[in-house]
Amino acid sequence: MWVSALCTLALIYLSLGWARVAVEWLRDRNALRLSVLLLLLIVAVMILRSLLRRRPGRHTLVVIVVFVVVYGVLLVFMERVEERLHLVEYGLVGAFIYRALAERRLHGKLQRISPAVAAVLLTAAFGWIDEGIQAVLPSRVYDLRDVAFNAVAGLLTVSAMVALSWAERRDAASGG
Repeated sequence: MWVSALCTLALIYLSLGWARVAVEWLRDRNALRLSVLLLLLIVAVMILRSLLRRRPGRHTLVVIVVFVVVYGVLLVFMERVEERLHLVEYGLVGAFIYRALAERRLHGKLQRISPAVAAVLLTAAFGWIDEGIQAVLPSRVYDLRDVAFNAVAGLLTVSAMVALSWAERRDAASGG
């Protein structure tokens, strides 16, 4: 999981120089909104397919619905289309970090801090580094809103993972 998290971060950081060019190229062809929508739909379908394969119980279904609504509301209120990509990028980083830390805790190597809290804090820090890199790139700008989007993406993803884990345990204990 650590390798996956670091590879994802490397891809994000390495794309900073040319990402704005790609976004503008898509925007000039009126394809940005559709491209981002397709990406978000692909991610949503993959996640929902994975969750529904497990035959979720009622607690799990409630958690799924709650987080679908939360993400939906957040997406509606994001002003610029490309801002929505933060949810995918740093949601993925947060998920990998959380899994890696949860595994370490399972093996007794992490005891003082919750894997969820640590994952959210690390994801926020990596998102802030992302913006710091952009501050020195001539074609990019430092934006505190993007720092917040990165942190919120990690927070929401890790919260969803924790809530789903709780719901699945609750469903198993109640027989479905």
